[in-house]
Amino acid sequence: MRVAVLDDWQGVAKTSTDWTRLGARGIEATFFAEPLGSGDAAAKALAGFEFLVAMRERMAFPAALIARLPKLRMISLTGRRSPVLDVEACTRQGVLVCNTGGELSSAATAEIALGLLIGAMRHMPAADQAVRTGQFQSVVPPGTVLDGRVLGVIGLGRIGARMARYGHALGMRVLGWSPNLTAERAEAAGAEFATKEKLLAESDAVSLHIVLSEKTRGLLGADDLARMKTGAVLVNSSRFGLVDEAALTAALQAGKIVAAFDVFPEEPLPAGHPLLACPHTVFTPHLGYCVSDVYAQFYGDSVANILAFADGKPVRMMNPEALQNRPAVVQ
Repeated sequence: MRVAVLDDWQGVAKTSTDWTRLGARGIEATFFAEPLGSGDAAAKALAGFEFLVAMRERMAFPAALIARLPKLRMISLTGRRSPVLDVEACTRQGVLVCNTGGELSSAATAEIALGLLIGAMRHMPAADQAVRTGQFQSVVPPGTVLDGRVLGVIGLGRIGARMARYGHALGMRVLGWSPNLTAERAEAAGAEFATKEKLLAESDAVSLHIVLSEKTRGLLGADDLARMKTGAVLVNSSRFGLVDEAALTAALQAGKIVAAFDVFPEEPLPAGHPLLACPHTVFTPHLGYCVSDVYAQFYGDSVANILAFADGKPVRMMNPEALQNRPAVVQ
């Protein structure tokens, strides 16, 4: 039996948990560091595997790809959901999907958002480069103090509420809005409820912490970005699709706002992508949840998921009805 550990971009999977537990059961692990896509190359590479460990949304699993993996028995999805994994197709094919915990990912993502905010306000990427090239302060513009400024938080769930608390700790006034937010829930999360228009117009920094869906895709368009203060920072550690790409590119090129983003329209972002040439940006390569604590839970739970499946006692099932279509016990 074989398990493919996918999209190990940082090369940390092997050391994040004890994979020998699978070897003791005759299950061999193979680690893939490079993206496979979701077409012919992926179908060929994964055709011989019974188990897959999929890292969040890094690789898409449409129905067409799942149908080309006849040996596949189970997918362990790190995290709790993935919009690019066709769970219904898995169910029809008798492929069980199990998820993992990841409680610390909320804290880790909020912390990267805070880091992006401070990095943008104090021009840290430019400052780092200046030190390395011997220019020191001469090419670094003065920064902006956050104390006394206004932070707008769009989405006050687990991550957004943390960001609101960080804003208060820095002495900022915090405004909150989301499509379904009420004044009572905003107050409970430590923010003043505001309309979307008021939040964008008054905030010195806006941080996005909302789930991407068909209703929230393009949540911030050209008119919204135009309402923001000139030089305001837009932080996005959620999903790129919340912001209209063309409108963002235009706003950056015009010097209207600063973008501090951990997420992108394509990941990895290909060379030559227009965003890479935009000024007024601070980028990190989707590092929000990428900390050793979260990886240990993701991969540790994945090993446990596979062993439980092999014992005929699967856990953390997302589509238990798949068991009716194919026996879950590995012989």
